[in-house]
Amino acid sequence: MAIMITDECINCGACEPECPNTAIYEGGIEWTWGGGTELKEVTLDDGTVVSGDEKQEPVSDEFYYIVTQKCTECTGFHEEPQCAAVCPVDCCVDDPDHRETEEELMAKKQFMHGE
Repeated sequence: MAIMITDECINCGACEPECPNTAIYEGGIEWTWGGGTELKEVTLDDGTVVSGDEKQEPVSDEFYYIVTQKCTECTGFHEEPQCAAVCPVDCCVDDPDHRETEEELMAKKQFMHGE
């Protein structure tokens, strides 16, 4: 499953630099598929093709957030999600709405990093 940041987030920013996929962004900041990945373009579920550099709407305007589609729970990089390991208030938690197997997470990592 992906990791999510709860509304208990104190906006300390400790999690952001720890993410190997650049899936964590400050509240209100637009995100891109290409940031921290090898992706030049992405085909979305509806068939739309977007550039890796195209800015996407922030998931949250109030606190740090994780882009579910880019989160691999650090699979293939670390033994545990690094955001959760460094969060001082334990607000980086499993997202029950986005469950993925280790194989799916590894495939996502390989897709994003061109491996």
